[in-house]
Amino acid sequence: MAEGPLGRRAFVAAGIGAVLAPALAAPARAAARSPFGPHGSPSARLTARTLYVDPGGRGDHTTVQAAVNAASGSGYTLVVAAGTYRETVAVGADLTEMTWIGASRDPRDVVVVYDNAGGTPKPGGGTYGTTGSATTTVRADGFTARRITFANDWLRADHPEITGTQAVAVKVQGDRSAFVGCRFLGHQDTLYADSMALGTFARQYYRDCYVEGDVDFVFGRATAVFERCHFRALNRTDLAGAPYGFVFAPSTAVADPRGYLVTASLVTSGAPDAYYKLARPWVPGSDTTARPMLTVRDSRLTAGIDAVAPYADMSDTHPWQSQRFAEYRNTGPGAVISVPENRPRLTPAEAESATREVYLGDWCP
Repeated sequence: MAEGPLGRRAFVAAGIGAVLAPALAAPARAAARSPFGPHGSPSARLTARTLYVDPGGRGDHTTVQAAVNAASGSGYTLVVAAGTYRETVAVGADLTEMTWIGASRDPRDVVVVYDNAGGTPKPGGGTYGTTGSATTTVRADGFTARRITFANDWLRADHPEITGTQAVAVKVQGDRSAFVGCRFLGHQDTLYADSMALGTFARQYYRDCYVEGDVDFVFGRATAVFERCHFRALNRTDLAGAPYGFVFAPSTAVADPRGYLVTASLVTSGAPDAYYKLARPWVPGSDTTARPMLTVRDSRLTAGIDAVAPYADMSDTHPWQSQRFAEYRNTGPGAVISVPENRPRLTPAEAESATREVYLGDWCP
C-alpha cells in the first residue's frame, strides 16, 4: 500500500490524468471545490458531480459507500484516494453512468475489500449466500472503474466451520460496465459478471485487468469481453490432487448469442502443472435452460491448465460438450491440442464474429 492518506490536491495529482489534473487548484468545499473552477471546462456536469473519497478525511467522504450514498442520479465521478477501504459497497440501479477513478497510477494503492462468504451468518439470521457475499455490487448501467482493486479476503483456512465458501469480490449486473486497469482478488467466485435478470443481456468490458482465484473465479451470465487481462489460478494446500479449480464458469442464457470472450490475454497458475481446468459450465437452478458460452482466443495458457482435458462438467445433466465452448489460436503449454475432441475450435470464418466489436454492439467503451 501507499503511504498515509494524501490531501485532495496530492491524490488527484497522483495519477488520474489530464482530465482531472486541474483539481490541483480546487478549493475545499461546495461548488467552488470543482476541479475546473465554478465556470470552467470541460463540463458543468463533471464539475458539479465529482466527489472525493479519502480515508484520512481530506476529501468529501471517508468511505466509498458514503460517497455513493451522497450521489443522487446519473453521472457522478468518485475520485478515490490511496488506502484500504474495508467495507461493502452497493451501487443501486438508479446511479447510472457512475465512474470510480483510483487516484494512483497503481491499482494496488486503492483497495475496496471485505470478508463475507456465502456461508457467513447474517446478523438477522441465515447466511449471506453467493450474491450477498459480494464486497462490491454494481447494479447501475454505464458504470466505469479505473485503477481500483476489488477484493474479498475471506479464507477457508480461517473458517473450517463454514461450508459455503463462495466469496465474491465484485458482482456486476449493469449494462455497459467497464473496468480498466483494475484488480479482482479472491478465491472462490471472485468476479461475478452477471446481469440484472434472466432476460437482460448485460454487456461488460474488462481491459488490462488482473483476476485471481481458484474455483469458478470468473462466472455469471453477462456478455463480457476480457481483453489483455491476466487470470491467475492460485495454489492450494487444502487439496491432495487435481483439479484445484476452474478459471471460468459462464452461465449464459440460451437466448443470448454471446457469453464470455477472452482475447489477447494470459492465464497463469501457481499450482502444479495441469492442476486447473480452463472452464466448466454453470447451469444454475434459476435457469436450467442456460447454455454457457466461452470463447478464448489469441491468448497464452501456461502449464497450470490441463491441456489434455481443459474442460469439466459441473453436473452430469449438463455436460460441457453440449455447451458453447471454443478456442482459437491460443498458445502455450496449456493450449496444446493432444486430444482434438477435448478442445473445440473456431474456424477462421467463425472467428470473424468473435471480436469485441461484435460482442459489444453499438457500445464502444
